[in-house]
Amino acid sequence: MDDIKIGDNFQMHCYKHDSTICRTGSEAILLDIKEDYMVFGNNKSLIIKSDGKIRRTREPAILYFFKDKWFNVIAQIKDEGISYYCNIASPYIIEDGTIKYIDYDLDLKIYTDGKYKILDKMEYKYHKKLMNYPETIDRIVNESLEELIKLYENGYFLFDSELNMQYLNEYNKLSNKGRI
Repeated sequence: MDDIKIGDNFQMHCYKHDSTICRTGSEAILLDIKEDYMVFGNNKSLIIKSDGKIRRTREPAILYFFKDKWFNVIAQIKDEGISYYCNIASPYIIEDGTIKYIDYDLDLKIYTDGKYKILDKMEYKYHKKLMNYPETIDRIVNESLEELIKLYENGYFLFDSELNMQYLNEYNKLSNKGRI
């Protein structure tokens, strides 16, 4: 980890609980390193799903990955404002130039108007049964979702538009993709 520096570009690998790969992402440029999290940026990143489907993200995004929290947050910078896609997921690790984490299906989507919705409840129930999640994982997943909602409702820094725009400016300086 000592050789990681601002401006480095990482791949992203998202796994399921059974260690199968769910999706990969082609770009995550490191913007900031904090004691308990890292901030990355990307724009029109190539996403490859396990079923072979390929797509590009639509807009620039700022990504927050935590060392000890069971979620990651993606601030999606849209013309009409910033929305947030929050994955309930294991803390990340970085290995061989790749950010790796386990996705636990439940997501919190926060819309540009400030309203939010919990997504993929049925997918979580299905995978919980299929992959036999231990009770500790189920508890952590549900507590993390509750924590994330409280953080949003209390105006936690991740959801600060000004901060995310500052990170977007930093991303634009470091990437060769230019401005939005």
